Amino acid sequence: MTTVQDDPHIAATTEIREGEYGEKVAAVEPGGAEFIPLDERHGKPLNLFWTWMSPNFEFATVFVGVLCVIAFGLTFTQSVAAIVLGTVLGSVTHGALSARGPEYGVPQMILSRISFGYWGNALPAGINAVIAGIGWFAVNSVSGALALNTLWGLNKLGCLLIIVAAQIAIALYGHNLVHVFERVAFPLLVVSFGLGAIWTFKDAHLGAAPPSHGGIGGFLIAVGATFGYACGWNPYASDYTRYMAPDTDKKAVAWWSGFGVALSCIALEILGAASATSTGLAGFDGPGPFVGGYPRLVRDLVLLSIAVGAVAANVLNIYSGAMSFTTLGIRIPLKFRRALIAGVFGVAGFFVAWNGLDNIKKYEDFLLVIAYWIGPWLAVVFVDQWLRRGNQADKLYDHKYENLAGPIAMAVGMAVSISLFSDQSKYVAWVPKHHPKVGDLTFEVGFVVAAVVYYVLYKAIGNKRPGVVELPN
Repeated sequence: MTTVQDDPHIAATTEIREGEYGEKVAAVEPGGAEFIPLDERHGKPLNLFWTWMSPNFEFATVFVGVLCVIAFGLTFTQSVAAIVLGTVLGSVTHGALSARGPEYGVPQMILSRISFGYWGNALPAGINAVIAGIGWFAVNSVSGALALNTLWGLNKLGCLLIIVAAQIAIALYGHNLVHVFERVAFPLLVVSFGLGAIWTFKDAHLGAAPPSHGGIGGFLIAVGATFGYACGWNPYASDYTRYMAPDTDKKAVAWWSGFGVALSCIALEILGAASATSTGLAGFDGPGPFVGGYPRLVRDLVLLSIAVGAVAANVLNIYSGAMSFTTLGIRIPLKFRRALIAGVFGVAGFFVAWNGLDNIKKYEDFLLVIAYWIGPWLAVVFVDQWLRRGNQADKLYDHKYENLAGPIAMAVGMAVSISLFSDQSKYVAWVPKHHPKVGDLTFEVGFVVAAVVYYVLYKAIGNKRPGVVELPN
């Protein structure tokens, strides 16, 4: 804990990340979710392009596009429109959140304390820790393991162990190795999926009618699913920009972060939609049918890339899941607390993935409900940022700082939107049950409700305690 007396009326305190790290790659990143000292800052905005491109070159991204045609009943053209709309929305918010990292020097879920209070932030941080570190980890690990199983013919469990071991090893080392791995994987992923796209579109029937007529309801569900997939990265945004210098161009940070997510998601989801027009959902219990019509060399390259893409995605999931957990205020008196938590999350995610190793379709609903909590969380964060219009770093490490408007608004937004508008296989809410053409408006309604509730509550009760000022030593 470093204390700086900068003003006679304000006690300035900050939690500085301990240890020396700099630009080392083959070194375990020290500390957890503390402020990054100015002499440790490094990195350029362009690096964010492949950091956010590579994680989306995986089978889960392709599967979202498949669902647009097969599950949501859209034509290929309608699918493309929904994919672009939903993905752009989720990518714009991702860019805006990423731009705050260099200025504040802290992870995204530490920044969330401004809108939710120190302890109230346990709501979004806790959800994100579970969804990122375990849920998303399991989804991607399964697809990567199935790709290796198809490629090498090894036992599925053995393939899963290979994938999980690689993911945990990279995430344990931390921030710098994560960025380097995404950059190294980028050329292989782009070339492999680019070659695969040639054969996918050659065999696709882009003008074919979908197996069912989704209508406006299906279109809205597809927009929600693609938005949810893109904005699923939002709670991680500043985790990968906080090491950059405070004077880094914010527009460049926002552009390369958002563009990386948008381009990769749109490309792979459109590829999935095209594949569904010829392959359909039958047999989509893994990557095998997706690459079934490819020449042997291209097939093997794409399968290898699906495995590598799963690792690229999950090193972010484990890293940021662990980062979210460290923001909960649970003290772990170890120099490498983040690495320890990352290892625990990786092991837990392995057992969840093992449970679904023989049925990837069971994760379909998971891919669709990510936006259910992120929509209300984003609403609170952005409305709060608009109301304050200034640097609020004085709220980041003050244990007594409260802002009850945040967790209340998020909880209300989730409760109202999910109970009335959710349209999933295991739960169909009142509105889609009685008006099927409306579709799933959960994330849209959740965002609006949370935004209105937060605005009203913030004006009524405000936030307590001016807090402590975040200053570097």
